[in-house]
Amino acid sequence: MLKDILLLKQALPYLRQHKGRIMVVKLGGEIAANVDALDSLASDVSLLVHVGIRCVVVHGGGPQATELSRRLGLQPEMVQGRRVTDEQTLDVAKMVFAGKINIDIISAFRRHGVRGVGMSGVAADIIHASRRAPTEITDEDTGHKRVVDFGHVGDVTSVNTDVLSLLMSEGYVPVLSSLGSDAEGNILNINADTVSSVIAQDLAANKLISLTGAPGLLFDKDDPSTLVPLLTVAQARRVVDRGWLRGGMRPKVQTLVEAVEGGVPRAHILSGREEGALLLELFTRDGAGTVIVATNDADAALAPTTLPWESQGQSKQGAEA
Repeated sequence: MLKDILLLKQALPYLRQHKGRIMVVKLGGEIAANVDALDSLASDVSLLVHVGIRCVVVHGGGPQATELSRRLGLQPEMVQGRRVTDEQTLDVAKMVFAGKINIDIISAFRRHGVRGVGMSGVAADIIHASRRAPTEITDEDTGHKRVVDFGHVGDVTSVNTDVLSLLMSEGYVPVLSSLGSDAEGNILNINADTVSSVIAQDLAANKLISLTGAPGLLFDKDDPSTLVPLLTVAQARRVVDRGWLRGGMRPKVQTLVEAVEGGVPRAHILSGREEGALLLELFTRDGAGTVIVATNDADAALAPTTLPWESQGQSKQGAEA
């Protein structure tokens, strides 16, 4: 009993600090596919909403899109954590992102008293995008360069978050899938981490929270004890630019860095599979994952002076998303 009381008292200043603020929560498809993890998330979001925090949820659906593609006889192609999207793969994305996953999330929210509103970035002109031109990329393993046509993949040109703000002001939680369109209405597949980042910036969110299968940013992807709990945005930018991350974690950290550089005070990476991790990160001193803070943040002085990749002189690969 005493322990519970102490935890509640520890949470009180954070409850005051976060009340009325906007938080963008991004979850990957692996979290949405896990019934227990999704139910836990819905419970956590319910608490956030009922203490006066305004939330937007952005989701991807990579594992589900891959599974359905293979069931349909299609071979998924990923390049540096991004999905190559031909006509058939775009149809899969529509079915999975704007369909099954979106409905599963708002259904879980309903069980916990959260008024979720499912939509895609195509709705209400939320996400304006242009089709990505063929792009030269460098292979992570061989260092060889090649030009990749990503197909119906979009790069965000602008966003209109008016409808998201309107919904939040009335107590609803928008649940946004990562599809957008150009001015002609052509639908484009957009990386969900990118969507969450630009939405957080446009809403002037206080936090962008990325829920993944990893406990945070790890120096050694196979060792959870190597969690890096706090980085300044400059340090996180260095981790990305020097190629210390691979796979899905690289674009994830890149978009979190862009969010902080774009005015979001803090960006977080934490496990979406660990029950209560979101609440621990927001309402306790020790937190539960990795936080990237702006250079002028009060906690910036607590960041390590030397990153583990530098101090240990090894080319470790950060945890996969």
